[in-house]
Amino acid sequence: MEPIRKDDILGGAEYERTRPDFRRRVIALKNRRRIAVGEHATLHFETRETMLYQVHEMLRAESSWERPGAIEDEIEAYNPLIPSGGELSATLMIEYETPEERAVRLTELLGLDEHLWLHIGNTRPVKAAFDSAQVSPTRISSVQYVKWPLSEEQAGLIKTAGTVLRVVIDHPTYRAQAVLGEETRNELAADLD
Repeated sequence: MEPIRKDDILGGAEYERTRPDFRRRVIALKNRRRIAVGEHATLHFETRETMLYQVHEMLRAESSWERPGAIEDEIEAYNPLIPSGGELSATLMIEYETPEERAVRLTELLGLDEHLWLHIGNTRPVKAAFDSAQVSPTRISSVQYVKWPLSEEQAGLIKTAGTVLRVVIDHPTYRAQAVLGEETRNELAADLD
């Protein structure tokens, strides 16, 4: 997928005019790409469109369209989350109701970066590559950016109708799995074109 460029970014006034339609489109897209993995983890498979929306929303939230370097900063932050050739990219959200419970659970989930897998048909499971900036020796962040590098065979299977895709977390303190639906498989297949 092509990275986001500065000329892809709308100005503040233009974005406000187009935001309702853009937002509806991206929410529908995100819904097809969101997977609950157990009760406390959700994967959001990212694409260029979701990241373009995120850049615009950050500029909007911070009212920073006119601040020198703001657009470039947001592009630099979000471009790495766009999947490039032969990989899938996702944001993993670890969700607990209270800050107190979240603090305890995130400490218990140390080492999660060794326990998130993508199973593609009958091929060998693919371990997620976590963004090392979000994992520390004492706790992990509740938002993790992950990628799965794929072999040609695995990418081909994702593009094949009916291929079973599963996400598995096998951490000692959190075990869960989710089977991705065909609609989600189709979305991910498009990421690999």
